[in-house]
Amino acid sequence: MAWAIRAQAGPSSWNPFLFQILSGFAQLLLARPVAIFGGFPCTAWFDVGDISEAAPDDLEGLDASAAHVANLLSTEPANIKLGVGGFSMGAATALYSATCCVLGQYGNGNPYLVSLSAIVGLSGWLPCSRTLKNQVGGSHEAARHAASMPILLCHGLADEVVAYNHGETSAQTLSLAGFQNLTFRTYNGLGHYTIPEETDEVCNWLTATLGLEGSHHH
Repeated sequence: MAWAIRAQAGPSSWNPFLFQILSGFAQLLLARPVAIFGGFPCTAWFDVGDISEAAPDDLEGLDASAAHVANLLSTEPANIKLGVGGFSMGAATALYSATCCVLGQYGNGNPYLVSLSAIVGLSGWLPCSRTLKNQVGGSHEAARHAASMPILLCHGLADEVVAYNHGETSAQTLSLAGFQNLTFRTYNGLGHYTIPEETDEVCNWLTATLGLEGSHHH
């Protein structure tokens, strides 16, 4: 699952921010063979053979997913703060979108034109992690952008689908690549699902990160 985040601060806003779950995401999730499930066709953002740094990444599928999300966000007005968040494969798509935004291009070299103000990844992992540090370090602009990109990662210690160490490694890789505005939260006993404590943390983080504490009437 992935979602777009759109937030608008101002005196007319009643809620501090607005999650907008877009129906277009569901249309993207076509049945495709997924190697990690033995090649069984299922709805997925991209193909996954194995969740590890050594496993090959489905760059074409990742680019297509990130581009679909960016195209949906590109129709928003200029005064709307935009972000991408997701759970599991959706979290991987969100983190891949973050790297595309920082580098200014997709993996295939096409320009990434959407400005992202927040990234949330729940129970996910970082695709294309092997090359990220060199890519970001090779560009002053990318390094500057990475240092300020707000990212929240949450992972359960008892996750039986995407093991906790994948989330932890992803956070470490992002930090080493220069993503300095990174928050990593862990939850004891949490499996591959969400709990109110976690969603509350996401809401509080978004409110603070997007500067929306004073955007609703008192």
